[in-house]
Amino acid sequence: QGQLVESGGGLVQAGESLRLSCTASELWYEISDMGWYRQAAGKQREMVATITTEGSTDYSHSVKGRSTISLNNAKNTVFLQMNNLSPEDTAVYYCWVRVEMTRGYDDYWGQGTQVTVSS
Repeated sequence: QGQLVESGGGLVQAGESLRLSCTASELWYEISDMGWYRQAAGKQREMVATITTEGSTDYSHSVKGRSTISLNNAKNTVFLQMNNLSPEDTAVYYCWVRVEMTRGYDDYWGQGTQVTVSS
């Protein structure tokens, strides 16, 4: 279908902030949820934050209170604002999109963007 274009990753210092963005490059009218997962070296992929197209959000305990997930008005771009970053946030961050189908759901993943937090 369309591409998931991720941006915003990079190298930051502890205490700094960044904003990740992920855009469905073509109109995905059936998107029901978008979000971000991350996978650090030697660890399983874990949910960071998700948001439904109705605006309901979910955050992992590790980022709750210092992160905000949001959608653009067209509901085809998800943003993750992360503040007060620490080295424990270092991981490859993957954009996740759930598309509602008549038979259920299909999940799609971005290629991943590296976030490295130096101390």
